Formats: sequence, C-alpha cells, structure tokens
Amino acid sequence: MVSDDVLSWLLDSDPALRWQVERDLAGAPESVWRATRARVATEGFGARLLALQDADGQWAGGAYFPADFDFAGPEAADDAGQPWTATTWSLNSLREWGVDAAVLGDTAERIAANSRWEYDDLPYWGGEVDCCINGYTVANGTWLGADVSGLTSWLLEHRMSDGGWNCEWVEGSTVSSFHSTLNVLKGLLVAESGTGSSDDVRDARRGGEEYLLSRRLSTRLSTGEPVAPWVSRFAYPFRWFYSVLNAAEYFRDAAMLDGRSPDPRMADAIEQIRGARQPDGTWLQERRHPGRVWFEVDVDVGEPSKWLTLSATRVLDWWDAAQRGDSR
Repeated sequence: MVSDDVLSWLLDSDPALRWQVERDLAGAPESVWRATRARVATEGFGARLLALQDADGQWAGGAYFPADFDFAGPEAADDAGQPWTATTWSLNSLREWGVDAAVLGDTAERIAANSRWEYDDLPYWGGEVDCCINGYTVANGTWLGADVSGLTSWLLEHRMSDGGWNCEWVEGSTVSSFHSTLNVLKGLLVAESGTGSSDDVRDARRGGEEYLLSRRLSTRLSTGEPVAPWVSRFAYPFRWFYSVLNAAEYFRDAAMLDGRSPDPRMADAIEQIRGARQPDGTWLQERRHPGRVWFEVDVDVGEPSKWLTLSATRVLDWWDAAQRGDSR
C-alpha cells in the first residue's frame, strides 16, 4: 500500500502519470481518472510530443532513427546509446501515456504513405526483421487501427524452439532473449486487448510467458544464477531494456486480461522489486539509457522516480492482494 505522503507526491505530476495513479493507486472514480487521461493530449508531456509530429505523420523524419542520424558518426558508437526521438519511440510513449488514438487522426495512413524502415526501406506497418521493433509496431498499429495482422503472424512464425524470441535471429541466434521476448509479449498483449485473441496468438503468448517464468524472470535455466545485473536495475522510460519490474508490469497486465492469478514463480522477482523500495516508500532511478530525447520525462540517477514508484507500487499491490486472496 502507498502512504498518504507518497500518494500526494505521485498525484502532483504530469497528467500522463497522474491518471494512472488515480486509477491504480488512489481508487479514484472512473470519471475522475478518465478526465485526467483526456488531458494528456492537451497538457504536459503528451501535448508536447504531439506538437513535434511532422506533417507526413512521422517524428524526427524517420521510422526508428531520426532522419539526420549518422550511422557512421559518434552518435552511433556503442556507448552513445541511440536516439529516442523517431516515430516508433514517439508512438510508444503516446500510447503508453494513454493518449486516445482518435487524437492522432489519420496518423496511421500518413505513416503508411511516408514512413519506411531504415532496414531495407521496408514499409512501416509491414515491419522489418527485428522482433522487438515488430512487437512495438504490432502494438502501435493495433492502437492506431492499422492492419498489422500480417506482422502478428510474422512474430508467431519467428518464435524460437525454447518458446521466446530473439532479435538477433537474423544473425544466427537460436536461443531466446529476455529483452526480445518481453517486447514481443507486450505487442501481442496489446493486439489481444485491442482486436481480440486467437488460439495461435494466445498459445504463442503463453509460450513466451513460460520462457520467462521458467527462469523466474531473472535467472539462467541451466544454473539458476542471475542472467545479468540489469535484471534488477530499474529505469524509466523502460525503452527496450529488460528488468524484473518491466516484466512484472507485463505479467500484471496479462493476468488482468486473462483473469488469472499471479504465477508463483514470480516470487523472487517480486522480492527484488520490494527490496529496492526506499524507507520513504519510493523507488530510485537506477540508470539512464543514453541517447537523444525530445525532452526529459523523469529524474536523474539516484533521485526518487515517480514513474518507477507508480510501477513498482501497483505491481506489489497486485501481488500482495492475490496472496491475501483479495479480489481487488
């Protein structure tokens, strides 16, 4: 449960965050949080990002990278991160912040006409070869009403034999990746939520979930050791990076869609999240993902993060309620 002080701190925030606090932590009536959610398109982060859209429907003139990105320049160095300003990342943010797709009008059609992937100049809504990118595209296309059924089928066809996905399949990888699997699962979940499920999609999603659950969201199947330090280092925005918090948010959403209880194999991951809570009930920004951004939406490393505190608190509330047998 969130304390009154932390709840007041969380509510004093941009509408993109506030409406989620109202809905998931404060127990506000639906009319209240929906009114706040509607403000995302006209105030704060959401309004700023919408105003940066190009006339052709894109952001920064590119699909995954901005049009002025120099693939041979210093911004392409391994330690430089990547830009987070192009169309895919901007759509991800607007969707995750709760902007109504109707606000974006004919964006899906303009993107279809004008946006091509940097990889092989492929058409935007057809996707490319990267599983994570295609997962985002399925989610964003579903949200905006584009036909991404073919891309959904592509994702199902590119599952690894161990149940998950790996964006490096095109380079010869044959085992799944935590990062890739989670990003695809998120896309499939949005597709199911938006257009309904099919047996094939549901089976693939459950198989990907099993890949992560059999590893307790954080360990190697072969040794039981942590897969890497990044599993328990939390940062907002999540971007494409895996963490047990990012994964737990997905499993909460999936359980709510499916009407299921939390899987007990999540217990260790939940305790990692609980263990990161500060004495004052907040969670700290533990890392930043380098790269160009339109504007900052969260705090520097070492500072209490409202976004992470919202995310971690609602995951723990969901888990703890289930352990008590509470149906809330």
